[in-house]
Amino acid sequence: MIVPMKHLTLLCVADAGEKTLAALRDLGCVHVDLSGASSAAFAAARGELAEAERAVRILSKAAAEAKGGASVAADGRFDSVRNADLVAAVLAADAERQAAAEEAEALRQTVRAYEPYGDFDPALAQSLLDRGVDLSSVCTLPDPLPRERLSATRARLAAAQAKVASLAAALASANGRAGAILAAYPGLNDRIAFAAARDALATQGAVSWIEGWIPAESVPRLRAQAVTRGWGLLLRDAEPGENPPTLIRPPRLFRPVAALFQGLGIAPAYSEADVSVPFMCYFSVFFAMLVGDGAYGAIFLAATLFGWWKTRPKGEGHRPRIIRSWLTMLTVFSFATVVWGVLSNTWFGAGIPACADWPTVKWLADPSYGNMMLLCFTIGASHLMLARIWNGICKAPDPTCLAEFGWAGVLLLMYLVTNAIVKIFPAVPAWGFWVGGVSIALVFLFTVRPSELKTRGAELGMLPLNIMSALGDIISYVRLFAVGLASVKVAENFNAMATGLVSAEHALWLNALLAVAMVAILLIGHGLNLAMAGLSILVHAVRLNTLEFSNHKGVTWAGYAYRPFRKNA
Repeated sequence: MIVPMKHLTLLCVADAGEKTLAALRDLGCVHVDLSGASSAAFAAARGELAEAERAVRILSKAAAEAKGGASVAADGRFDSVRNADLVAAVLAADAERQAAAEEAEALRQTVRAYEPYGDFDPALAQSLLDRGVDLSSVCTLPDPLPRERLSATRARLAAAQAKVASLAAALASANGRAGAILAAYPGLNDRIAFAAARDALATQGAVSWIEGWIPAESVPRLRAQAVTRGWGLLLRDAEPGENPPTLIRPPRLFRPVAALFQGLGIAPAYSEADVSVPFMCYFSVFFAMLVGDGAYGAIFLAATLFGWWKTRPKGEGHRPRIIRSWLTMLTVFSFATVVWGVLSNTWFGAGIPACADWPTVKWLADPSYGNMMLLCFTIGASHLMLARIWNGICKAPDPTCLAEFGWAGVLLLMYLVTNAIVKIFPAVPAWGFWVGGVSIALVFLFTVRPSELKTRGAELGMLPLNIMSALGDIISYVRLFAVGLASVKVAENFNAMATGLVSAEHALWLNALLAVAMVAILLIGHGLNLAMAGLSILVHAVRLNTLEFSNHKGVTWAGYAYRPFRKNA
């Protein structure tokens, strides 16, 4: 469900403004709009975080470059630097390195320009020229003369290059302390949030106030604090046109999907529905069909189990909720993929001979691909019809619920039409036209109330286009078959390429070399296929949930997540 929100206006004595913000942060349940902050304190806190992030990037880049370059001893300049001063020291060293690199480049250009003239003394040459001595018959001089001998310039170039190398080595050696900078991130973010909240605190005379949103279930805690601290509270429901933050609380079994929403950066609007349960159920099916290979699912599952082991609590600690949610989801998705591999008998693009006669394997292996397309269209129709039936139940007993049930019937007709188009069904059955006719009538009669004809009457004129769009929505689910089949065919081709190398006609030593090449082809091919499977999940599985299904459910994903003002350090 989407947790009900209350709009909050909190009043306090102006002199206690910062203490109030600190108490509100400790309470940790009020969402405050912090987007309009612009004070010097806020800018300074943001700048400090940006410098810390830049320092981490500098250390990481220096360490990466040191791995591929010549080994240079570090000068130990960071050994005595405290963690609190590490960011400033890293930025200063990097600025010094950049200055030395710029100096080295300028000296390199100078050497390149004067190298053809040899290592002469420019002061002596200038002295002779000043006395009117013609040197053109003896040597060729540049115009203008350099400021120093070429050997001196080369010595300065070598010193600058040595300085660059020494600073780079020092930064690379300090990369091991980047964790100290990373550990300070939550505290820096807390400072940014507090400075932004201070900007959001309005003051007039002796009174200060701040506005925000709070879950209705947290109001009693806030009231208790208000009594203790002498705050004034004004609480009300959201008014029309307001868009409170969205706090999703799915049923416990499906709660991990909230982490997927967070990762995708999406949230339904406050007035919309929580689609977490169908999202996770259908996403699991989409994940399995798009990957299309049980062995890949086993790899994902093994990696997920390793993640569970790697993040196991130590002592009295516990896994962060976000990590636990992602691991739970990946376990479900990976297991679903393994199940799909069992049903389709697909393992690294090949099949287990003993399983070839299983009913599901024979049904899915229909050479005309009709059964696979039927499965995809059935999944699509059920997905979209679920959205419309859900809408109808939510709108009942309002007459507009009949239009939603009518749309479910239209989708059923489009499902029959789609299967007839691709010759899965010989024709649309007669009862399908009766269902479609009644459904279209319900949609036409009950989508718009009579009182709304002037403002929304144009929607009825779009009905034919919307019906054709519903047909396209169901057809779009064939991507589950097409992408999954492409994954299997790619795996089969790499298998064929690899196994075709070794032959009994070749010498033993040649087969040994070819066996190494075969393993390399299999690793590269299946690794590439795994990467493409991950990309297809992001593109297709997410789209079918957030576009096709959401359009029929009426979810625009125009909301923003509930983020309470609280400490994170």
